[in-house]
Formats: sequence, C-alpha cells, structure tokens
Amino acid sequence: MKMKRSVRRLVFGLVLGVLMLSVSVLSLSTASSAQIGIGISVRIAPPALPVYAQPICPGPGYLWTPGYWAWSDDGGYYWVPGTWVVAPVGMLWTPGYWGFAGGLYGWHPGYWGPHVGFYGGINYGFGYGGIGFAGGEWRGGAFFYNRAVLNVNVTNVTNVYSRTVIVNNTHVAFNGPGGIEARPTRQEEAYGRERHTAALAAQSEHERAASQNRQLFASENHGRPAIAATARPGEFSARNGGSSSFNDRATARPGNRDAGNREQQAPKKAEKQAKVEQKRNAREERR
Repeated sequence: MKMKRSVRRLVFGLVLGVLMLSVSVLSLSTASSAQIGIGISVRIAPPALPVYAQPICPGPGYLWTPGYWAWSDDGGYYWVPGTWVVAPVGMLWTPGYWGFAGGLYGWHPGYWGPHVGFYGGINYGFGYGGIGFAGGEWRGGAFFYNRAVLNVNVTNVTNVYSRTVIVNNTHVAFNGPGGIEARPTRQEEAYGRERHTAALAAQSEHERAASQNRQLFASENHGRPAIAATARPGEFSARNGGSSSFNDRATARPGNRDAGNREQQAPKKAEKQAKVEQKRNAREERR
C-alpha cells in the first residue's frame, strides 16, 4: 500500500512539473512575441495623415521624426506631432506604422538603428516617402542634411547638400488591404534584424504629452490637428510648431519664418544643446 502511494505521489509530481514547465515556456513565448511584434491592436482604421509645414531644424545633430496617429483606449486616435530630436550618433529613425491584418489594425513601434528599415510603405513626408530615408546621411560623426526635403537654415547648420526627391502624394496612414499594400524588401528585412534602440526618453515623453492634449484627438479635430509639428519635443504651441492643412502648398519647407529668425539668433546655443542631448542618448544606450 505504501509503495502504491509513493508511486502515485511520484507520478503526480512528474505531471505537475511538466505542467509548470509548459506554462513557463508558453509565458516566455508570449513575452518574446510582444517584444518584437505588434504593440497595440484596434478595430478602427487611423485617419489620413495631415499635410503640414516642417519647423526649421534647431541645429546640428537633430533628426526629423515624422508625426503619426497613436491610440488611447479612453479617447481613440490622437496625433503625435512630428518633431526634431537629437539623434544618437550614427543612428537613423525608422518610423512606426499601422498594419491591417486579421481584421485588426496593429501598431508596429519605431526604432533607432544604423539603417532605416520597413515602415509599411507609408508616406510620412520630409524624406520618408515610403521606402528608406532621403532626408540626409551620417558622414563620420556628423549628420548631413538634404535641403531639398528638410527645412534647414545654413546659418545654423553647415553640413548640407541638395538632392531632388520624388514626392508621393498618398496620405493613407496604414499598411494592408484598403491602405498601402507594400511588403518589405530583402534589404529592409535585413535592416530589421540589425541591433535596434527603442524610442528615446524625449520621444516617449513627447507622445505622452500629446495624449493629454484634447486638441490632438481625432474626435476633436476630425483628422486636422491644429499643432501638427513642433521644433522640439513637447513644444505644443502654434508659434513653435507647424499647423496642419490639406493644401499641398503647406508642404513647403520654409513653413515657419519667425521660428527661423529666432533660431538664427542663437545657433551656438542650439549646437550646445544638441551635444548635451547626444551625450545623454549615449548614456541611455550603454544602460
């Protein structure tokens, strides 16, 4: 009798161990998918991308991160204004994008990396025409700006060149059936496997601040946010940013002459701030 009880206990222990191992493996698999896959899934398509003017580049080392529609469970879609961000040296920004599949619109978060990967074929403008980035390139430790698509003042920034870019006038905000039906190229897939860095703290705070501004919600602005772009993260005011418009002329690079004049008066200050931000970003990468 005692032997039978011992056998039962042994069998029960083995079964329990297998179940616990299965749960652990399942949990690990789910977590891994969440880290590399879709961040948010909703059943409503994002509004069309607004057309807007780009604020002037604050100074050397700043890279443009285009605006996008984010989602809040409390208020639906809200606009995160495009903005200039001090980039980690040698890194480029791959914008996030909405992809439609299986009846849901899923958000694929953006990231920093040595190359620009797949971002759904979405035309975000200002060098992000759907494939790659034509707004500039790193040459050593300095970023050179393509003035054909970016609003850069040579008084502030001397590392410039001009290369014509074909403009795509499609403003659909998602990839998939009914939207932009683009697929990643082999090169983009390879870029997607490179070592990446998540959005910087300044970008995350910029998005969080946007989520608390009711004027940026599509339910309030009907897809036409009053503040569509800012010179720096979190500067949500009409004089600091570019307003949205559905007039194609609004895409002209010199969209904020007053902002340009202010920046011309303090190029050294902008450059100093950029260097401070780059050091801060480098510390974040090492953590």
